[in-house]
Formats: sequence, C-alpha cells, structure tokens
Amino acid sequence: MNLSEKIRTVPHWPIEGVNFMDITTLLQDADAFREVCDQLYNRYKDMQIDKVIGIDARGFIFAAVLAYKLNTGFVPVRKKGKLPYKTISVRYALEYGEDAIEIHEDGIDKGEKVLIVDDLLATGGTISATVKLVEMLGGKIVECAFLVEVPELKGREKIEGHRVFVLT
Repeated sequence: MNLSEKIRTVPHWPIEGVNFMDITTLLQDADAFREVCDQLYNRYKDMQIDKVIGIDARGFIFAAVLAYKLNTGFVPVRKKGKLPYKTISVRYALEYGEDAIEIHEDGIDKGEKVLIVDDLLATGGTISATVKLVEMLGGKIVECAFLVEVPELKGREKIEGHRVFVLT
C-alpha cells in the first residue's frame, strides 16, 4: 500500500502559502491506519524503549498506539498551558509564527530510552524543541519517527546528530 497517497494536501491552510498535509484521510482508512501502526511497531519492537513521546496533537495518535503495543509509557508534549502539572517549556518557530511546547517535569526519568513520534517533519521547529525538552530531562533519544516529511523545508537539519525515520 502506498501510504503517501492516503494523505491529502490542503493548499493555503492555515494561512496563505502553507500547504497543510492532512492525515485525516489516512486515519479514516482502517487498512492504512493499521499499516502505519504495524510498521512502526515492527521497527521499534526490539529496541527496548522506555517511553514514547507524542507531539501535540497529531503525533498523539500514533505515539499512543505505539506505546500501547510496545508496553511502554506514553508522554505527551503539548502546546503551552495545556498540561496540568509542573512543566518545562521551550519556544520554537513555526512555518507561520512562533509557539511553545511543554512536557511534565516528571515525564521522563534520567537515562530512559525515548522514542519521539510526530506525524510530520517540516521546518523542524517542533521536533527540535521536543528534542531539547527530552534532553533537559536526561532522556536518551533512540530515534525521531515521522509519518511524512517535507524535505524542501530542511527540518531534519535542526536535529542533526539524532536518528530520523520517515515512514512514507
């Protein structure tokens, strides 16, 4: 199955000049969704991962399923102000502005092997901020996994030195 064909591009959303990669079409297709989850599980099942980090919001979908299948903890990284307990925060640039993300300060124990999961690698702002959060807590990043990448935006460059896996 060609999973990239299951993802729709929405031009000029959320602002003019941005082409949004909409994964809801893939999620609506039971076979495609299952295929993504199974491929991710098969890649990571023997890597002894302690925590799976999901990035707000679409990364949660795949990270939570993967954490369940791997029998590990799931840790959300959310937009600022969305987590109820003590957090640490990092600001980052978006294609269309600036934002901040947070993680609970007790989300990762020092030395834990961590897999970071998100749906899209574009400019690299969100993933580089997430990498900083994990490192601030002492986590050891096994890999950063994505469903799809927009290579012309060179987001991968912002996390040089870390392993990157793109499914499609």
